[in-house]
Amino acid sequence: MAGTHSAGVWLPSREVEFIVGTPPGGGQDRPARTLMRIMQSASLVDAPMKITNITGKGGGKAWDALRVRAGDPHVLSISAMPLLSNRIQGVSDYDHEALTPVANLYTEYLAFIVPAASPLRDAKSMLATLATNPAGMKVAIATAIGTTNHVALGQLLMHGGADPRKLDLRVFDSALYAVDDVVAGNAQLGVISSVSARKALEAGTVRVLAVSSMERLGGVFAGAPTWRELNVPCVLGQWRGLVGAPDIGVEHVAYWIGVLGEALQHPEWQEELAANCWSPEFITGDALKDFLDRERAFSAKMLRALELVS
Repeated sequence: MAGTHSAGVWLPSREVEFIVGTPPGGGQDRPARTLMRIMQSASLVDAPMKITNITGKGGGKAWDALRVRAGDPHVLSISAMPLLSNRIQGVSDYDHEALTPVANLYTEYLAFIVPAASPLRDAKSMLATLATNPAGMKVAIATAIGTTNHVALGQLLMHGGADPRKLDLRVFDSALYAVDDVVAGNAQLGVISSVSARKALEAGTVRVLAVSSMERLGGVFAGAPTWRELNVPCVLGQWRGLVGAPDIGVEHVAYWIGVLGEALQHPEWQEELAANCWSPEFITGDALKDFLDRERAFSAKMLRALELVS
């Protein structure tokens, strides 16, 4: 029940709003909707809750809307790598330090997909094609230049001795749109969050050549090798967290960490982890700050390697 966790004395006094940076069903929308559903069904939050989708800038427009709600503990958003890379690239003038990080939730690894009828039969042929002519293959990614998808591609091309600056990228506000682009044959390759490819894989409209996880994923991805298996240095995932507005109090952060601690143990969340191939990674407090600082440094290093920043 709401208020039974050790989260301090503060409780929401009015409607709680999740501002989400991808469309319904997108990579930042799915965890928000699942968390909201659990928080309400398990009576972890007694106040009404709603989701507002504001797409653009890889989630940046949602964080822009969150930023202007300084001091308001009733508004939250899902954080992801573009919160860091947008500032590094000059897309925005702030990163996680201007907001209030609450927790990291999980990591979602990438799937490298092609149309079902693609002449690319396996990951090695894909790498060979990219190494020979990186500009000759249109690649669909989400949700912005410089995100984990782009960085993963850059690692692959640099491993093969090719110039990642020559990639022909098609960038979408949602991984679902990128999958549709591959299905339609407009892109010859898609690099997207694994769960976003699941329905297309089940329908047989795409094939998966490789995944970026440490170990093989299950379900429809069970037959796909990891890049690590192929001796290619590409173990990367898209982390998702929860972030609050600037200048909220420690009692507000404690409340939301307490609610999350219960929600993440709920059977429905465990089912979501399994169904979506999400790898749990619950991080809070000082460890969260260290995690985000490391991710910012890694992102800056890779974006310089891709010559997206000086």
